[in-house]
Amino acid sequence: MTPQLRRSFLRNAALAATATTLPRWAWSNPPTLQSDPFALGIASGDPTPDGVVLWTRLVLAQPAQMQATHTVRWEVAHDARFAQIVQKGEAPALPQLGHSVHVELRGLAPGRWYHYRFMLGDAVSTVGRTRTVPAAGDLPDALRIAFASCQRWEHGHYAAWRHLVADQPDLVLFLGDYIYEYATPKNTSDLARTHSLRLATTLADYRDRYALHKSDLALQAAHASCPWSVTWDDHEVQNDYAASAGHAGRGDAANFLAMRGAAWQAFYENMPLRAASLGRPFPDTRWDALQVYRRLRWGRLAHIHLLDSRQYRSWQACRSPESTSAGAVRGSHCADLADPARTLLGTAQEQWLDTGLAADAAAQDTTRWSVIAQQTLFSPRHYPSGTVTTDNWDGYPAARARLLQAVARNAPRNTVLLGGDIHQNYVCRVQADANRPDSPAIASEFCGTSISSRSGTTQDKVDAVVRHNPHVLLARCDLRGYGLADITPRQWTTTLRVLDDPMRADSGASTLARFVVQDGRPGPVFA
Repeated sequence: MTPQLRRSFLRNAALAATATTLPRWAWSNPPTLQSDPFALGIASGDPTPDGVVLWTRLVLAQPAQMQATHTVRWEVAHDARFAQIVQKGEAPALPQLGHSVHVELRGLAPGRWYHYRFMLGDAVSTVGRTRTVPAAGDLPDALRIAFASCQRWEHGHYAAWRHLVADQPDLVLFLGDYIYEYATPKNTSDLARTHSLRLATTLADYRDRYALHKSDLALQAAHASCPWSVTWDDHEVQNDYAASAGHAGRGDAANFLAMRGAAWQAFYENMPLRAASLGRPFPDTRWDALQVYRRLRWGRLAHIHLLDSRQYRSWQACRSPESTSAGAVRGSHCADLADPARTLLGTAQEQWLDTGLAADAAAQDTTRWSVIAQQTLFSPRHYPSGTVTTDNWDGYPAARARLLQAVARNAPRNTVLLGGDIHQNYVCRVQADANRPDSPAIASEFCGTSISSRSGTTQDKVDAVVRHNPHVLLARCDLRGYGLADITPRQWTTTLRVLDDPMRADSGASTLARFVVQDGRPGPVFA
């Protein structure tokens, strides 16, 4: 992206976030619509005590409409019929931002639900439901978080989202792989559904991929049901990518950086993110950095540290530049694994997290539960074969040791890690020393399975791993679904919800297992 285009994009993003201050002459007249401009749904995200981000992205049918800026009206109300409107305004949908809209609300009351909608011409979006978080000094009785990840289109229908809506969470944490960059495989015999999009490499490709996923009505309903806080993993760009490095099979470094910039722009356009995520203020912001790691405080009950384990990580240990995936290595044959300089989060993010955990520990009355929400399995998996998977925390043992030391040194009142990526449910005691089975538990971990993506392994192999890892309390690779965390001042309860058949859009769901963590007692136990 050229400096001129970058400056133009950031200027437009800043205008979109503060749209109510724009003069009328800066906007176009409403278009004559021949289709539903809100066909990709609506969403809200990153709530605060007095506000939330509202999002939509227009679908426009005519070429002239696609090239123009359009005025989108929005309303926020206490009721679903909009008889009691609290706020309303207008925002531009800019072609430079894929006609996405990000409205950053302020001035709402803390700890309450609201309804919202968008309008363009005579078209009205579906009604969404969102909420603010409790005031900083409040200790709410309960919080329900749903956590989910990995929704490859071809591998299954999104029935999980339909059941999640029925579970009525206060917040969804989406932990990565919202889209998959792949084309449909040549062999389609075992797929739930297919698409005609090519391998994503350009901004248009990534925009199309988000439009495909967002066309799913169950996913739209989940977005409209409550606010989301989202982070990314690898497939929002490229399988197993690390920091600024792509593999040679997809072209040289310059081509990879251009592709990554396009993917990151599309991620911003399609997620309910704040303009602050765009990085350094205009005119110095560049597309080589997006601020995705951030915090969300739920009164005195929970403090969520949402991480980014892709943008700053070291290249996977002993991975060749030509490889299309990170794979696994034998620890005895890969000295690079033990290099203390290797990082999964980057030095700045490691320090940021350490500072946050220290603040949680210093005021334990104001932070009952410290939540580290990140992309993948944190606890070690010692394989009978002696191999080490290199694309998760096992491939970055020194970085994991530093995070364990930060938790042990700072000692927050309760620490819980949430993860995804591996398309399997794992429940683990997080021990102070990952290499010592007799070391004390200092935290709890719940790594969720996928919404639809397959695991690529068998339960027999997973069972063999469990036998070699006594800190693993549950591991299942054969079921798709999501997790629910019910949090109170005295107890954390995780419910693992799984689908009967992800190949069916009307699949039922059931509870696989339930685990409890008691206040002041690290380590989950079966409920």
